[in-house]
Amino acid sequence: MTDSPADAARLYLRPIQAADLDGHIELITREGAASTRTLLARNAVEAWAGKCGGAREARITSLLKNIDSKRGPIAGVDLEQPRIMAVVNVTPDSFSDGGKNYDPDVAIRAGQDMAKAGADIIDVGGVSTRPGSSPPSEAEELARVLPVIRALTEDGLTVSIDTRRAAVMVGAIEAGAKIINDISALLADPESLGFAAQCDAPIILMHMQGEPETMQQAPVYHHVSLDIFDYLEARIEICLAAGISRDRLIVDPGIGFGKTIEHNLQILRDLALLHGLGCPLLVGLSRKYFIAALSAGEPAPERLPGSIAGALHAISQGAQIVRVHDAGETSQAIKVWQAIRGDNEGNQTN
Repeated sequence: MTDSPADAARLYLRPIQAADLDGHIELITREGAASTRTLLARNAVEAWAGKCGGAREARITSLLKNIDSKRGPIAGVDLEQPRIMAVVNVTPDSFSDGGKNYDPDVAIRAGQDMAKAGADIIDVGGVSTRPGSSPPSEAEELARVLPVIRALTEDGLTVSIDTRRAAVMVGAIEAGAKIINDISALLADPESLGFAAQCDAPIILMHMQGEPETMQQAPVYHHVSLDIFDYLEARIEICLAAGISRDRLIVDPGIGFGKTIEHNLQILRDLALLHGLGCPLLVGLSRKYFIAALSAGEPAPERLPGSIAGALHAISQGAQIVRVHDAGETSQAIKVWQAIRGDNEGNQTN
């Protein structure tokens, strides 16, 4: 490691033990498509940054501040413990459940049942994002999600709306939804950023390469984890400039959205890198195809064991929220995992 990297180099920090952020940190230096990684004690990182001075010291100081900053609560949900976001797809063609919750009454019962089973947030969506899918009309999307949102919020549940359309965001918030989950990070609809700035709802910014219709057609990155960090950092800056405070933002690396199997694995290995963004981290890998690809090709409903393994890994890397289809099973797994680790070790620290 040199004392003063070239000005063109870009720096990143990945905490090695997310539950012990005073421990070792991986310093990543990137110049174009090339990157180097150096494992250092935290005080050594700080000392090195001080020797570099200038922009390098400012960058390291900012990343460490973001890593250390307390997260949450969001929409009244405390993030001191891992939280479960349960998926309710009100669609006829969901990759994960084949449209079993397309009927609004069935979707409402599903949301209620998952809340009883341990879900802290119910994520309602009316558009399938499976590869190759085509979206319904705006009117159809609203017709699918609004009855479900109204019923669940009347029950006192915390609901998020999974949509890329500003009009659906508006309708959902008016119907009682508390969180906006946009897989396009407020890019798909030119009106979304303005509405997000006007309302007080937390916003989930997800990374996706391409569109759902085409995203799995040979996705390419220079370095997938660093590219995602840069993308989300840029989207956060856009939101801050629009008047959306950082404490309203949640980041999601977008597992399975324009990524190969190896991309997904690298993202999961580097998850703690994203704490440098200074926002709560949400990870959604439940029932994703890469689980079957690493196993025996199981259909989506049979990917629960792999989904739980991924969720526990995400939490071990400091993720505050996991987005799942099987709330009860995931809740049980988290509780046992925390008990084995010990209460103090199981608590979230950022």
